[in-house]
Amino acid sequence: MTAETILSIFLGIGLSASVGFRVFLPLFALSLAVYFNFWELNESWMWIGSTVAVITLGIATVVEIIAYYLPVVDNLLDTIAIPLATVAGTAVMVSTVADLSPVVTWALAIIAGGGTAAAIKSSASVTRLGSTVSTAGVANPVVSTIETGTSVVMSVISIFLPVLAIILVLIILYIVYRLYKKLKLRKPKSS
Repeated sequence: MTAETILSIFLGIGLSASVGFRVFLPLFALSLAVYFNFWELNESWMWIGSTVAVITLGIATVVEIIAYYLPVVDNLLDTIAIPLATVAGTAVMVSTVADLSPVVTWALAIIAGGGTAAAIKSSASVTRLGSTVSTAGVANPVVSTIETGTSVVMSVISIFLPVLAIILVLIILYIVYRLYKKLKLRKPKSS
């Protein structure tokens, strides 16, 4: 495996994690990176760097960010965003991975890309639901801002420093795991 292949995998996993916070923002960041010739994608995915894709993903990103600040809409978005994040995480991995066979690329995309995005989006959804229940939604804009900020930071780091991105993804997944364990221990046991 070449260094380029490893970096492309790290890029894909980092952006997939970012998709777990905002579906369109990392796709927009990738689109800009390809448009400005910073990253090269697989030939069949080069359309992501087209002017039409940059504009479309930019508009989708702005609409998604604004929608997460609207009460009730934010929780509704979380309901549909989990499957969308899984698909987007898979697509990001497929588009970024270089020099691997299609079977390995798709397996990696589904497991690492889709799995990472789904795990993070699921925990983000639970966080928002907890915020809605405990604060009647008053704290949801704070949660939205943190999620958007995390998505921006992860996207930028993934594109410019993919090695650091993979380390951050591991830290985020560890935090998600710890939160899951904490929530699992709080549930009353049924007999």
